[in-house]
Amino acid sequence: MINSLRAGRALTYVLVTAIALAIVVPVGWVLFASLKRRGEFYGSPWTLPEGLHLQNYVDAFVTARMGQYFFTSVLVTVLGLVFVVAVSVPAAYVIARYEFRGRGLVEVAMLAGLFVNVNYIVVPIFLMLVGWDRALVDVFPDGFFIDNPGVLSLVYAATSIPFTIYLLTAYFRTIPADYEEAASLDGASRFQVMTRVMLPMAKPALTTVILFNFLAYWNDFIIALTLLPGEGKTLQVGLLNLMTAQKAAADYGRLYAGMVIVIVPVLIFYALIQRRLIEGMASGGVKG
Repeated sequence: MINSLRAGRALTYVLVTAIALAIVVPVGWVLFASLKRRGEFYGSPWTLPEGLHLQNYVDAFVTARMGQYFFTSVLVTVLGLVFVVAVSVPAAYVIARYEFRGRGLVEVAMLAGLFVNVNYIVVPIFLMLVGWDRALVDVFPDGFFIDNPGVLSLVYAATSIPFTIYLLTAYFRTIPADYEEAASLDGASRFQVMTRVMLPMAKPALTTVILFNFLAYWNDFIIALTLLPGEGKTLQVGLLNLMTAQKAAADYGRLYAGMVIVIVPVLIFYALIQRRLIEGMASGGVKG
């Protein structure tokens, strides 16, 4: 029995180590490659850079306009998170805590939304927005809904609302009603109960949905490519343009620098919230 436990533990360590290496090695390789000069790419791909050629980052950020694309991605992602949280938190709280006519239908509609892949409806969304621009051509001659980062963030939020409400509703239902009753007896309004009592207790679940939605918005390519056809591209679309240009110029250092610019914000964001994310997963497992 003891030998079996040791063997299982050893196998677990091996698998975890293999998974960690599968993640760390490519990221590290891209980081080192982003510091190489053009001539260094003609040798072995596994050699370390001869120096810190930070000019690649300057070229990618300024010349290749990755700085502008970075700002657009940050703006769209932050706005999308604000929109989805502002709508989903009260909606999930009401669905979880209040009885009202048609609640079951609303829940079924939200669950149905989980099975809609946004990539399948991006063309109808695009045609709808184009139609709105045509209808308002007298007011907005240059268009308003297409090539607008704010509209893109609204689309992101709208398509992620079902998942966000579903997860938050499930978490709100695990919180005992005693806290709400005590706050109500102290004179707190319904809004105060939600914001000052329930929302702080739901921070683990809120952190989880923010992380998943952040990754979905930041890494999106198809929707951003469709709804932002102009110069104000996001990082993912800008990285594709940079990849095409640098392959033709055989200047791979700038390309890998662009990849690092895309990857680093995700790593930093995860590092900042990983503790709350783990707490949310642990508490969800205990309460379930």
